[in-house]
Amino acid sequence: VLDESLRAISGFKGTEDLLDDKLLDNPFTSDCIRIKNISSAPLYEQESSEDIKESAKAFQSGSEQWSEMIEKHMPLILQHISSMVRTAAVTCFAGITSSVFFSLLKETQEFIISSLIDSALHDDVASVRSAACRAIGVISCFPQVSQSAEIIDKFIHAVEINTHDPLVSVRITASWALANICDSIRHCIDDFAFKPSIDSNANSHLMASLTESALNLTKDGDKIKSNAVRGLGNLSRFVKYTSSSHPASLGDSRWLERIVQALVSCVTTGNVKVQWNVCRALSNLFLNETINLEDMDWAPSVFSILLLLLRDSSNFKIRIQAAAALAVPSSVSDYGKSFSDVVQGLEHILENLGADHLSAPSSFKYRVALQKQKSSFLEEWFKVLCSSLGESTTHLENENNSVGNQKKEMISKAIRSLIEVYEGRKQFAVAKKFEMMDSGIW
Repeated sequence: VLDESLRAISGFKGTEDLLDDKLLDNPFTSDCIRIKNISSAPLYEQESSEDIKESAKAFQSGSEQWSEMIEKHMPLILQHISSMVRTAAVTCFAGITSSVFFSLLKETQEFIISSLIDSALHDDVASVRSAACRAIGVISCFPQVSQSAEIIDKFIHAVEINTHDPLVSVRITASWALANICDSIRHCIDDFAFKPSIDSNANSHLMASLTESALNLTKDGDKIKSNAVRGLGNLSRFVKYTSSSHPASLGDSRWLERIVQALVSCVTTGNVKVQWNVCRALSNLFLNETINLEDMDWAPSVFSILLLLLRDSSNFKIRIQAAAALAVPSSVSDYGKSFSDVVQGLEHILENLGADHLSAPSSFKYRVALQKQKSSFLEEWFKVLCSSLGESTTHLENENNSVGNQKKEMISKAIRSLIEVYEGRKQFAVAKKFEMMDSGIW
């Protein structure tokens, strides 16, 4: 009763896996992801004026009730002889909101954090440890908490210990908390880089510890593996592989290779949710500016796996994320020798998309999103190709006019084949775009 009352008065709206704000900017994936306001696990975005007013009201009354509860009741029930009571007490902390937490006195905040760490590390009962990990996973997402290297370090230690628990129920919540911590660090790691008080060696060790824990968890069951992959994806986004001076630097390419190997393995051994998270993780990996994709020996196999998922997965959400990952590299050179394979694969899949048998009406909207996604990718690619052709045409035609014309004809033929595909599928607006592009070549 106390837990539900505190959640209600604090303006708690629930928790779920954090969504990647950068990937939500993608025009085709944003249409297919259910966005939910999460006051206890913020998405690092600006709140609307209505949200601010609502949270201000909740924060006033919530702060008073939380303060009274912590002062008068929590110290007693956290030490209760019954593990059910202790579990319920710790569960209350998973319902606190960011606004309420930071309205409390500093001593009260420290009491909450130390209570969670103590419960996670020292309670003999698994349900208490599991509840503590869940609450750590929530509070670690609060911006001010995630910017404290000292608190995050303690949270990581408490969670990492519980990832080795013999009970799967504990490992599930511990892995969820670990993935949330990785996401929180990703949003504030640049702040750490400019703080002279931060020990870069300690942070490098912290990054290595997080990576090692997540890698180990990829060998566990699907529910745990899914969180492990999410954590690796978050780490892959910001870890610096080229400089040991950055606090997030691992400075060793073997870590990168192990992450990629783990993600590839999870595609073949994991369930639908694991595969979906692998695609998201690879998107984050491709966004890491310290990685030269074209120089990576593993890149062709990763592109091939994404193409296979895009072609063969029965789940359209996975196919959308696979296509989104393939669209992340920012230049033709990033694809290396795989570029032609990626483009040919996309065109072949597009031609056969209508042959898919949809198991549920809800799948229709995802197929439409997938079609839009692939057409956007192909359109951008042909724009770049046509632009580069225009730059080199004068030189080519001066040397050998037929060579220039052959290249134009080859590109034009490819565009016309796409026009036929889209017209055959009655997507005339898309076909019109490619017709205009084709006419511009000559």
